[in-house]
Amino acid sequence: MTDQDKIYVAGHRGMVGSAIVRTLQQQGQTHIVTRTHAELDLCNQSAVRTFFEAERPDQVYLAAAKVGGIHANNTYPAEFIYQNLMMQANVIHQAWCAGVKRLLFLGSSCIYPKLVPQPMSESALLTGTLEPTNEPYAIAKIAGIKMCESYNRQYGASHGVDYRSVMPTNLYGPGDNYHPENSHVIPALIRRFHEAKTSKAPTVTIWGSGTPRREFLYVDDMAAASVFVMNLPKTIYDTHTQPMQSQINVGCGQDITIAEVAQAVAQAVGFAGSIDFDPGKPDGTPRKLMDSSRLNALGWHANVGLTQGLTLAYQDFLKNL
Repeated sequence: MTDQDKIYVAGHRGMVGSAIVRTLQQQGQTHIVTRTHAELDLCNQSAVRTFFEAERPDQVYLAAAKVGGIHANNTYPAEFIYQNLMMQANVIHQAWCAGVKRLLFLGSSCIYPKLVPQPMSESALLTGTLEPTNEPYAIAKIAGIKMCESYNRQYGASHGVDYRSVMPTNLYGPGDNYHPENSHVIPALIRRFHEAKTSKAPTVTIWGSGTPRREFLYVDDMAAASVFVMNLPKTIYDTHTQPMQSQINVGCGQDITIAEVAQAVAQAVGFAGSIDFDPGKPDGTPRKLMDSSRLNALGWHANVGLTQGLTLAYQDFLKNL
Protein backbone atom coordinates (compact mmCIF):
# COMPACT_ATOMS: atom_id res chain seq x y z
CA MET A 1 0.00 0.00 0.00
CA THR A 2 1.19 3.49 -0.90
CA ASP A 3 -0.41 6.85 -0.17
CA GLN A 4 -1.40 6.98 -3.84
CA ASP A 5 -3.49 3.81 -3.75
CA LYS A 6 -7.24 4.11 -4.21
CA ILE A 7 -8.88 2.05 -1.46
CA TYR A 8 -12.55 1.08 -1.43
CA VAL A 9 -14.04 0.28 1.98
CA ALA A 10 -17.38 -1.49 1.55
CA GLY A 11 -19.52 -0.99 4.63
CA HIS A 12 -17.78 2.18 5.83
CA ARG A 13 -20.72 3.19 8.03
CA GLY A 14 -20.65 -0.07 9.96
CA MET A 15 -18.65 -0.63 13.11
CA VAL A 16 -15.75 -2.44 11.44
CA GLY A 17 -15.78 -0.47 8.19
CA SER A 18 -15.71 2.88 9.98
CA ALA A 19 -12.82 1.67 12.15
CA ILE A 20 -10.91 0.60 9.02
CA VAL A 21 -11.44 4.05 7.52
CA ARG A 22 -10.13 5.64 10.76
CA THR A 23 -7.07 3.40 10.70
CA LEU A 24 -6.31 4.12 7.04
CA GLN A 25 -6.67 7.86 7.60
CA GLN A 26 -4.34 7.68 10.61
CA GLN A 27 -1.79 6.02 8.31
CA GLY A 28 -2.01 8.90 5.85
CA GLN A 29 -4.30 7.38 3.22
CA THR A 30 -6.25 10.07 1.36
CA HIS A 31 -7.72 8.15 -1.60
CA ILE A 32 -10.45 6.29 0.31
CA VAL A 33 -13.60 5.51 -1.67
CA THR A 34 -16.90 4.95 0.14
CA ARG A 35 -20.57 4.64 -0.77
CA THR A 36 -23.63 4.61 1.47
CA HIS A 37 -26.31 1.98 0.97
CA ALA A 38 -28.52 4.66 -0.62
CA GLU A 39 -25.75 5.42 -3.11
CA LEU A 40 -24.84 1.79 -3.85
CA ASP A 41 -26.89 -1.31 -3.08
CA LEU A 42 -24.30 -4.09 -2.94
CA CYS A 43 -27.03 -6.68 -3.57
CA ASN A 44 -27.61 -5.07 -6.98
CA GLN A 45 -25.24 -6.78 -9.41
CA SER A 46 -25.59 -4.15 -12.14
CA ALA A 47 -25.00 -1.26 -9.73
CA VAL A 48 -21.89 -2.92 -8.28
CA ARG A 49 -20.54 -3.56 -11.78
CA THR A 50 -21.06 0.10 -12.76
CA PHE A 51 -19.33 1.26 -9.55
CA PHE A 52 -16.22 -0.87 -10.09
CA GLU A 53 -15.97 0.04 -13.76
CA ALA A 54 -15.99 3.72 -12.82
CA GLU A 55 -13.77 3.68 -9.71
CA ARG A 56 -11.29 0.81 -10.37
CA PRO A 57 -9.79 0.79 -6.85
CA ASP A 58 -6.39 -0.72 -6.05
CA GLN A 59 -7.54 -2.36 -2.82
CA VAL A 60 -10.94 -3.45 -1.46
CA TYR A 61 -11.92 -4.04 2.17
CA LEU A 62 -15.16 -6.04 2.17
CA ALA A 63 -16.58 -5.13 5.57
CA ALA A 64 -20.20 -4.78 4.43
CA ALA A 65 -22.51 -7.41 5.91
CA LYS A 66 -25.89 -7.96 7.48
CA VAL A 67 -25.10 -8.76 11.11
CA GLY A 68 -26.95 -9.27 14.38
CA GLY A 69 -27.24 -11.30 17.56
CA ILE A 70 -29.04 -14.57 18.30
CA HIS A 71 -32.52 -12.98 18.13
CA ALA A 72 -31.89 -11.32 14.78
CA ASN A 73 -30.34 -14.45 13.27
CA ASN A 74 -33.27 -16.58 14.41
CA THR A 75 -35.87 -14.06 13.22
CA TYR A 76 -34.42 -13.18 9.80
CA PRO A 77 -32.49 -16.24 8.55
CA ALA A 78 -33.50 -15.74 4.91
CA GLU A 79 -32.30 -12.13 4.93
CA PHE A 80 -29.02 -13.09 6.59
CA ILE A 81 -28.09 -15.73 4.02
CA TYR A 82 -29.43 -13.93 0.94
CA GLN A 83 -28.03 -10.46 1.59
CA ASN A 84 -24.60 -11.65 2.69
CA LEU A 85 -24.23 -14.07 -0.22
CA MET A 86 -25.28 -11.42 -2.72
CA MET A 87 -23.02 -8.68 -1.35
CA GLN A 88 -19.99 -10.96 -1.26
CA ALA A 89 -20.53 -12.45 -4.70
CA ASN A 90 -21.10 -9.09 -6.34
CA VAL A 91 -18.16 -7.29 -4.73
CA ILE A 92 -15.62 -10.10 -5.12
CA HIS A 93 -16.52 -10.87 -8.72
CA GLN A 94 -16.76 -7.27 -9.87
CA ALA A 95 -13.49 -6.46 -8.10
CA TRP A 96 -11.86 -9.19 -10.19
CA CYS A 97 -13.53 -7.91 -13.36
CA ALA A 98 -12.17 -4.42 -12.63
CA GLY A 99 -8.63 -5.69 -12.17
CA VAL A 100 -8.43 -5.38 -8.38
CA LYS A 101 -5.37 -7.33 -7.26
CA ARG A 102 -5.76 -7.12 -3.47
CA LEU A 103 -9.00 -7.67 -1.52
CA LEU A 104 -9.65 -8.41 2.16
CA PHE A 105 -12.83 -10.26 3.12
CA LEU A 106 -14.05 -10.00 6.71
CA GLY A 107 -15.73 -13.11 8.03
CA SER A 108 -16.77 -14.23 11.50
CA SER A 109 -15.84 -16.72 14.19
CA CYS A 110 -19.23 -18.40 13.71
CA ILE A 111 -17.85 -20.15 10.60
CA TYR A 112 -16.39 -22.83 12.89
CA PRO A 113 -18.37 -25.88 14.11
CA LYS A 114 -20.45 -25.52 17.27
CA LEU A 115 -18.56 -28.12 19.29
CA VAL A 116 -15.10 -27.63 17.82
CA PRO A 117 -12.13 -28.05 20.21
CA GLN A 118 -11.09 -24.78 21.83
CA PRO A 119 -9.37 -22.53 20.96
CA MET A 120 -10.69 -22.68 17.39
CA SER A 121 -7.92 -23.00 14.82
CA GLU A 122 -8.20 -22.23 11.13
CA SER A 123 -7.95 -25.96 10.38
CA ALA A 124 -11.31 -26.55 12.12
CA LEU A 125 -13.27 -25.06 9.22
CA LEU A 126 -15.81 -27.50 7.71
CA THR A 127 -15.02 -30.27 10.23
CA GLY A 128 -18.43 -30.34 11.97
CA THR A 129 -21.98 -29.05 12.38
CA LEU A 130 -22.52 -25.31 12.76
CA GLU A 131 -24.39 -23.55 15.57
CA PRO A 132 -28.06 -23.68 14.42
CA THR A 133 -28.95 -20.15 15.59
CA ASN A 134 -26.59 -18.50 13.10
CA GLU A 135 -26.08 -21.21 10.48
CA PRO A 136 -27.38 -19.12 7.51
CA TYR A 137 -24.97 -16.29 8.32
CA ALA A 138 -22.10 -18.72 8.85
CA ILE A 139 -22.76 -20.49 5.54
CA ALA A 140 -22.63 -17.15 3.75
CA LYS A 141 -19.33 -16.24 5.40
CA ILE A 142 -17.81 -19.62 4.54
CA ALA A 143 -18.86 -19.04 0.94
CA GLY A 144 -17.03 -15.70 1.01
CA ILE A 145 -13.81 -17.35 2.16
CA LYS A 146 -14.11 -20.01 -0.54
CA MET A 147 -14.81 -17.39 -3.20
CA CYS A 148 -11.58 -15.59 -2.32
CA GLU A 149 -9.65 -18.86 -2.36
CA SER A 150 -11.21 -19.93 -5.66
CA TYR A 151 -10.34 -16.67 -7.40
CA ASN A 152 -6.79 -16.94 -6.06
CA ARG A 153 -6.47 -20.51 -7.34
CA GLN A 154 -7.83 -19.69 -10.79
CA TYR A 155 -6.49 -16.18 -11.34
CA GLY A 156 -3.60 -15.77 -8.91
CA ALA A 157 -0.79 -16.83 -11.22
CA SER A 158 -2.26 -15.39 -14.44
CA HIS A 159 -3.76 -12.14 -13.13
CA GLY A 160 -1.92 -11.49 -9.86
CA VAL A 161 -5.12 -11.87 -7.81
CA ASP A 162 -4.47 -11.96 -4.06
CA TYR A 163 -7.73 -12.07 -2.08
CA ARG A 164 -7.43 -12.68 1.66
CA SER A 165 -9.80 -13.39 4.56
CA VAL A 166 -9.73 -12.50 8.25
CA MET A 167 -12.04 -14.04 10.85
CA PRO A 168 -12.71 -11.73 13.80
CA THR A 169 -13.89 -12.87 17.18
CA ASN A 170 -16.78 -11.00 18.84
CA LEU A 171 -16.29 -7.27 18.27
CA TYR A 172 -17.47 -4.18 20.14
CA GLY A 173 -16.72 -0.47 20.26
CA PRO A 174 -17.54 2.81 18.49
CA GLY A 175 -20.18 2.54 15.79
CA ASP A 176 -21.83 -0.54 17.29
CA ASN A 177 -25.53 -1.36 16.88
CA TYR A 178 -27.43 -0.75 20.13
CA HIS A 179 -30.85 -1.92 18.93
CA PRO A 180 -32.73 -3.46 21.89
CA GLU A 181 -33.42 -6.74 20.04
CA ASN A 182 -31.04 -7.05 17.06
CA SER A 183 -27.69 -6.18 18.64
CA HIS A 184 -24.79 -8.34 19.81
CA VAL A 185 -24.15 -9.09 23.46
CA ILE A 186 -21.93 -6.15 24.56
CA PRO A 187 -23.93 -3.33 22.92
CA ALA A 188 -27.15 -4.95 24.14
CA LEU A 189 -25.77 -5.05 27.67
CA ILE A 190 -24.53 -1.45 27.47
CA ARG A 191 -27.99 -0.25 26.48
CA ARG A 192 -29.83 -2.34 29.07
CA PHE A 193 -27.55 -1.36 31.95
CA HIS A 194 -27.67 2.30 30.93
CA GLU A 195 -31.48 2.26 30.80
CA ALA A 196 -31.60 0.45 34.15
CA LYS A 197 -29.25 3.03 35.68
CA THR A 198 -31.23 6.02 34.42
CA SER A 199 -34.57 4.48 35.50
CA LYS A 200 -33.10 3.32 38.82
CA ALA A 201 -34.21 -0.27 38.15
CA PRO A 202 -32.99 -2.64 40.89
CA THR A 203 -32.34 -5.64 38.63
CA VAL A 204 -31.33 -6.46 35.06
CA THR A 205 -32.15 -9.93 33.68
CA ILE A 206 -29.79 -11.36 31.05
CA TRP A 207 -30.71 -14.01 28.45
CA GLY A 208 -29.32 -17.48 29.09
CA SER A 209 -27.47 -19.10 31.94
CA GLY A 210 -24.45 -16.77 31.91
CA THR A 211 -22.07 -19.72 31.61
CA PRO A 212 -21.08 -19.60 27.89
CA ARG A 213 -17.61 -18.23 27.32
CA ARG A 214 -16.85 -15.57 24.73
CA GLU A 215 -13.82 -13.67 23.49
CA PHE A 216 -14.18 -9.93 22.80
CA LEU A 217 -11.99 -7.67 20.67
CA TYR A 218 -12.14 -3.88 20.50
CA VAL A 219 -13.05 -2.83 16.96
CA ASP A 220 -10.05 -0.54 16.40
CA ASP A 221 -7.80 -3.52 17.13
CA MET A 222 -9.71 -5.43 14.46
CA ALA A 223 -9.23 -2.60 11.99
CA ALA A 224 -5.50 -2.47 12.71
CA ALA A 225 -5.26 -6.23 12.19
CA SER A 226 -7.17 -5.96 8.91
CA VAL A 227 -4.83 -3.33 7.49
CA PHE A 228 -1.86 -5.33 8.75
CA VAL A 229 -3.00 -8.53 7.01
CA MET A 230 -4.00 -6.71 3.83
CA ASN A 231 -0.53 -5.29 3.41
CA LEU A 232 1.60 -8.30 4.30
CA PRO A 233 3.92 -9.24 1.44
CA LYS A 234 2.41 -12.11 -0.54
CA THR A 235 5.36 -14.41 0.15
CA ILE A 236 4.88 -13.98 3.91
CA TYR A 237 1.10 -14.41 3.77
CA ASP A 238 1.44 -17.53 1.64
CA THR A 239 4.03 -18.98 4.02
CA HIS A 240 1.56 -18.84 6.92
CA THR A 241 -1.56 -20.02 5.03
CA GLN A 242 -2.66 -22.69 2.57
CA PRO A 243 -4.47 -22.22 -0.77
CA MET A 244 -7.64 -23.90 0.54
CA GLN A 245 -7.28 -22.88 4.18
CA SER A 246 -6.28 -19.28 3.80
CA GLN A 247 -8.31 -17.45 6.46
CA ILE A 248 -6.57 -15.87 9.44
CA ASN A 249 -8.21 -15.67 12.88
CA VAL A 250 -8.18 -12.34 14.72
CA GLY A 251 -8.69 -12.31 18.48
CA CYS A 252 -7.15 -11.22 21.76
CA GLY A 253 -6.48 -14.76 23.02
CA GLN A 254 -8.63 -14.66 26.17
CA ASP A 255 -12.29 -15.45 26.85
CA ILE A 256 -14.66 -14.83 29.78
CA THR A 257 -18.15 -15.99 30.74
CA ILE A 258 -21.23 -14.00 29.77
CA ALA A 259 -21.81 -13.46 33.49
CA GLU A 260 -18.35 -11.93 33.83
CA VAL A 261 -18.79 -9.66 30.81
CA ALA A 262 -22.18 -8.56 32.18
CA GLN A 263 -20.51 -7.57 35.44
CA ALA A 264 -17.77 -5.72 33.54
CA VAL A 265 -20.31 -3.80 31.44
CA ALA A 266 -22.36 -2.94 34.54
CA GLN A 267 -19.23 -1.52 36.14
CA ALA A 268 -18.31 0.50 33.03
CA VAL A 269 -21.84 1.92 32.83
CA GLY A 270 -22.15 2.53 36.57
CA PHE A 271 -25.12 0.23 37.23
CA ALA A 272 -25.13 -0.78 40.90
CA GLY A 273 -28.14 -3.12 40.95
CA SER A 274 -28.29 -6.90 40.79
CA ILE A 275 -27.88 -9.09 37.70
CA ASP A 276 -30.11 -12.12 37.13
CA PHE A 277 -30.06 -14.73 34.35
CA ASP A 278 -32.89 -16.44 32.48
CA PRO A 279 -31.79 -20.01 31.67
CA GLY A 280 -34.98 -20.51 29.63
CA LYS A 281 -33.49 -18.32 26.88
CA PRO A 282 -30.93 -19.74 24.40
CA ASP A 283 -27.24 -19.70 25.26
CA GLY A 284 -25.82 -20.27 21.79
CA THR A 285 -22.44 -21.95 21.41
CA PRO A 286 -20.95 -23.06 24.79
CA ARG A 287 -17.55 -21.52 24.09
CA LYS A 288 -15.96 -19.44 21.35
CA LEU A 289 -12.24 -18.69 21.65
CA MET A 290 -10.13 -18.06 18.58
CA ASP A 291 -6.69 -19.53 18.11
CA SER A 292 -4.89 -16.41 16.86
CA SER A 293 -1.41 -17.92 16.95
CA ARG A 294 -1.09 -17.67 13.16
CA LEU A 295 -1.65 -13.91 13.29
CA ASN A 296 0.56 -13.54 16.36
CA ALA A 297 3.36 -15.37 14.54
CA LEU A 298 3.05 -12.79 11.76
CA GLY A 299 3.76 -10.05 14.31
CA TRP A 300 0.35 -8.66 15.32
CA HIS A 301 -1.19 -8.58 18.81
CA ALA A 302 -4.25 -6.87 20.30
CA ASN A 303 -3.64 -3.66 22.27
CA VAL A 304 -6.93 -2.64 23.94
CA GLY A 305 -8.00 -4.55 27.05
CA LEU A 306 -11.66 -5.21 27.92
CA THR A 307 -11.89 -2.69 30.76
CA GLN A 308 -10.49 0.13 28.63
CA GLY A 309 -12.52 -0.95 25.62
CA LEU A 310 -15.81 -1.02 27.52
CA THR A 311 -15.16 2.46 28.89
CA LEU A 312 -14.54 3.77 25.36
CA ALA A 313 -17.59 1.93 24.02
CA TYR A 314 -19.85 3.42 26.70
CA GLN A 315 -18.51 6.90 25.96
CA ASP A 316 -19.38 6.36 22.30
CA PHE A 317 -22.87 5.15 23.26
CA LEU A 318 -23.47 8.29 25.33
CA LYS A 319 -22.16 10.54 22.55
CA ASN A 320 -24.58 9.04 20.06
CA LEU A 321 -27.52 8.44 22.39
